[in-house]
Amino acid sequence: VQLQASGGGSVQAGGSLRLSCAASARAFSSHVMAWFRQAPGKEREFVAAIRWGSGRTYYAESVKGRFTTSRDRAENTVYLQMNSLKPEDTAVYYCARGNGLAYAPAEYKLWGQGTLVTVSS
Repeated sequence: VQLQASGGGSVQAGGSLRLSCAASARAFSSHVMAWFRQAPGKEREFVAAIRWGSGRTYYAESVKGRFTTSRDRAENTVYLQMNSLKPEDTAVYYCARGNGLAYAPAEYKLWGQGTLVTVSS
């Protein structure tokens, strides 16, 4: 099973982007799908997560109210809708699959390749 993240790009502050994370096969059942990001010189940090089964979502305080994660069961795809983007959102964004909700990257064993988001002021 592989995860393929896409949708990154360059936008101005206040703009929007939607990231996608598609699985190569049926990869999600009782898993948690999370989004992390890593800015240059910084550690990878938790952004958002969604329970595949219930659809319950979780967000970092820094993105709450601006980002929304969702899933499409038929397409085996998870999305991260990012609105009101700020320059500090600039980072490489990763999707990851975990067995339960966790905020530490080490708890996730399956990762997508990352997609770059650049927000200019």
